[in-house]
Amino acid sequence: MPAAPELGALTSRDVHGAAAVAVPVGSLEQHGPHLPLDTDTRIATAVARGIAEELGYLLAPAVAYGASGEHQEFPGTVSIGTAALSTVLVEYGRSVCEWASRVVFVNGHGGNVDALRAAVAMLRAENRDVVWCSGWAAGGDAHAGHTETSLLLHLSPHLVRRDRWVAGNRQSLDALLPALRRGGVGAVSPSGVLGDPTTATAAAGAQIFAGMVADGVRRVREWSPDRGGMLT
Repeated sequence: MPAAPELGALTSRDVHGAAAVAVPVGSLEQHGPHLPLDTDTRIATAVARGIAEELGYLLAPAVAYGASGEHQEFPGTVSIGTAALSTVLVEYGRSVCEWASRVVFVNGHGGNVDALRAAVAMLRAENRDVVWCSGWAAGGDAHAGHTETSLLLHLSPHLVRRDRWVAGNRQSLDALLPALRRGGVGAVSPSGVLGDPTTATAAAGAQIFAGMVADGVRRVREWSPDRGGMLT
């Protein structure tokens, strides 16, 4: 399978009209004591790359800052908030649609969902063929646990601090949401981990990642967005 052309490495002359573009959308936020701050961006970029390679899309540089206010008490987190992110995505979509036929934002952070829904709904109301899809694993634990740690062991093993990983709060996200909304992630997990990274393996990460790419390819190929522009 040929590598996806990277938009940032091309010249303007290389970009043909009516190109389709995959845009990773991530975050810069704490992922416990053992994972890098750009974990969500790394995962979203890898999934977007897999989709782009399979379907012949251009791979754009990531939108690397998201709405991460729930992690703000942890050093290293940089959150631009929902309103700013929504504005960025709207202007991004308007600009890229001047030369691209369609755009898919591949999201890697749950906190970005409200911004994506608002921005993509507006772009679609303006008759731009823009959609978004989730770039995370269905059924995984919430944050910096088994799922994300396994993915990073597969994608960027040199960045996983195995000597620092500890199990965090393993309650379901639904059970944690009221306290999390009141006090942020630190209120429910001093380590910043929601789940158990100590069970993670690279083999599990490879399997999870393959499933994420296959699901993303299916959604993009079918191109059936809901009212908020999310591919179903």
